[in-house]
Amino acid sequence: MKIRVLIADDHAVVRDGLRAVLETHPDITVVGDAPDGEKAVELALELAPDVVIMDIGMPELDGISSTLQIAEAVPFASVIILSMSGTAEQVFDALQAGARGYLLKESAGREVINAVLACHAGNFYLSQPIINTLVSDYLQYRQKPSEPCTSLEKLSRREREILPLVASGKSSIEIAEMLFISSKSVDTYRSRLMRKLGVNDLPGLVRFAIQNDLLP
Repeated sequence: MKIRVLIADDHAVVRDGLRAVLETHPDITVVGDAPDGEKAVELALELAPDVVIMDIGMPELDGISSTLQIAEAVPFASVIILSMSGTAEQVFDALQAGARGYLLKESAGREVINAVLACHAGNFYLSQPIINTLVSDYLQYRQKPSEPCTSLEKLSRREREILPLVASGKSSIEIAEMLFISSKSVDTYRSRLMRKLGVNDLPGLVRFAIQNDLLP
């Protein structure tokens, strides 16, 4: 049975190029493509693909938020993130969201088939430059004095941005306008950070924010 792939990218030329490359492999078929994050989640639910190739910078719903929703709704689908850059923080955000692969766009054409095959087999796949970045970041971290991990350190960069805004009483729509993301993304990040912190309600989130001096 062929590996069923969904492609999500806001540039038609990228979607067409990836489709052309992927379908040169006899065991891969592209079952659909999406121009934005919300459509990607919708098609993932409808088509139940084995692998989703997801651009990180998507309109309507960004790639990380889309990955979060797909990982929860279609857990058997392996998400591979595509990005123009790959800082350690971006990669960790993607992996925390549930992605199993991370490719730089500059090398995606050469690596995308290998990534699809590896992730579908249950493995992780990272571009070599990404591996170099993570190793370098790890070595720098090892050179620092060890400190106990706090709950706050479990949160991704975006979750740490959203936490004080939610705790200060701002609505999802207000936060979305401030951070230039969708309100659905805000809701997804909020539920995820509350789960990480073991907090069940807004008062608990406010207490955590006050204890960690996060409120203005």
